[in-house]
Amino acid sequence: MEHTAKNFVLQLGSLITLYVSLTAVILVAFGIINISFPDAAEGYWAYDSAQSSIRYGIAMVLVFFPTYIVLTRMVNQTRRQSEGKYLGLTRWLVYLSLLVGGGILLGDLVTVILTFLNGEITTRFILKALTLLVVIGAALEYYILDVRGYWNTHESASKMFGAASVVVAIAAIVLGFYQIDAPSQVRDSRIDDQQVQNLSEIQWRIEDYYRVNAALPVSLTEVYTEVSAPVAPEGRAAYTYERMSNTTFELCATFAAESTDQSRSIASPMMEKGGIVNPYNWDHGVGETCFERTVAPL
Repeated sequence: MEHTAKNFVLQLGSLITLYVSLTAVILVAFGIINISFPDAAEGYWAYDSAQSSIRYGIAMVLVFFPTYIVLTRMVNQTRRQSEGKYLGLTRWLVYLSLLVGGGILLGDLVTVILTFLNGEITTRFILKALTLLVVIGAALEYYILDVRGYWNTHESASKMFGAASVVVAIAAIVLGFYQIDAPSQVRDSRIDDQQVQNLSEIQWRIEDYYRVNAALPVSLTEVYTEVSAPVAPEGRAAYTYERMSNTTFELCATFAAESTDQSRSIASPMMEKGGIVNPYNWDHGVGETCFERTVAPL
């Protein structure tokens, strides 16, 4: 009974880490495909979403795939002690996992086809369908042959299959890293976004001040009398405000990177009296960038 329980637990852990690893590789592959073949019909969020999928996929591959290799090695060692055969309960577990894997493959193919019918470009559809068939299909084929005892008599082929899976995992990680921004760049981008949010908050405070006082403040201390004004993150130059005229002011901040096409906003029409004209344009370059704003006279 103890030997059966050990086999069952090891095989269960091996199969769980396998399917998580497969999911991770597919996430990375789909993210790479989406970035390499951008779709003009998608919104600005698509690029960030693809990068996020690649990051999650890489993290999962780095953790779960080595775990799968270790657990599979332990499973094989335990099987050798039972003359290379699956115990009854373990065999049922493998067959059940094959059923689940087949269901996942069919479900994912339905999703990919549905996405194509909803307008996804043909190149993406073909590459994603091939990715699913190759990745999940290869795993299913391996275990179908395994429960039939094929690998017991073809040890060299088994090692080649294992080596190929390692190559695929490494390739997914390397190609994924090539497509995503470096961690330092991601951090700088997040800080840039936070600064834009801060400037936007200051801007709306100034607009409210203008509506009440019919004039722009001389300094931000007139606007923030009860609460503190937003401050620049550590390592960035302080925000600056300057009144240019009775209806025009300027907000300045220092940025680490140029704003992307996804972050650029389309100019908005004239606001109502006292409102800011084109308040959503935060297009910035590297270094200090100043945003000139004009309020519609009351």
